[in-house]
Amino acid sequence: MGNKEKGPQGEDAKPTVRKGFFRGLKAYHWAILALAGYYFFMGIRPVFSPVDKAPPISAVPAGMSLVWSDEFDADGAPDASKWDYSTGGNGWGNGESQNYTNARKNSFVKDGVLHIVALNEGGLWTSARLKTEGKADWTYGYFEIRAWLPKGVGTWPAIWMLPRFPKYGGWPRSGEIDIMEHVGFDPEVIVTTVHTQAYNHKIGTQKGSSRKVPGSLKGFHTYAMGWTENAITWYIDGTEAYRFENEGKTLAEWPFDIPFHLIMNVAIGGSWGGQQGIDPKMKSAEMLVDYVRVYQ
Repeated sequence: MGNKEKGPQGEDAKPTVRKGFFRGLKAYHWAILALAGYYFFMGIRPVFSPVDKAPPISAVPAGMSLVWSDEFDADGAPDASKWDYSTGGNGWGNGESQNYTNARKNSFVKDGVLHIVALNEGGLWTSARLKTEGKADWTYGYFEIRAWLPKGVGTWPAIWMLPRFPKYGGWPRSGEIDIMEHVGFDPEVIVTTVHTQAYNHKIGTQKGSSRKVPGSLKGFHTYAMGWTENAITWYIDGTEAYRFENEGKTLAEWPFDIPFHLIMNVAIGGSWGGQQGIDPKMKSAEMLVDYVRVYQ
């Protein structure tokens, strides 16, 4: 009774003095806060290192082997032995607003991740469209891409395939396979589609599906497509999303027996991506790609 509480060293206990949060910050804390504030103000998502990424969910069919891949392990320009670029700003058949370049501001590899960046430069948009055309193409296989999609009204990222040569005629006679498309005005809805002479959006007969993928704008997800002589099947995070069967009719329905190459791009605006305009406050839009893998 009446004894004072003693501290750890035996001295009389003293009232605790709590420092304010900001008074306890060191210089490097202020630097981190300043950088975070800059990213927030400019609407730019910071780059995440590979250790921040959750494990991928894959559905590679049994018996298939890896025949081609890019893990994006070397910082700098994308591997020139694997990727080429489409360049220019002619609207790309869809009334798109961006000018595609091969400049490092629009495409680069850092910390194990490919960045495809659309930039608003004084009201004029630049971006990148990477392709394996002339480097690698395939007839049949399982194609898996792990990507983190951009957000923003007016964005139109895509991962897709076109034929090496238009053997059966110009688009859509020789086919198109859209592994993943997303438009910013319909957030987290992933679209998978084929285009052929008989089935295409120009005549309202396209074959495909759309589904909500929660978190697709906040982290990496796996987009995949399995292609055989009998069917094309799409997968999202290892789960089947849609299946397009070879009806065994004519080339108008199934031109998919020729080599196709991969394409990855971030478009801005256009006939679909720009249906609700382009956010005038948007400064950039970035698709991150963890890896691209092809199995046969």
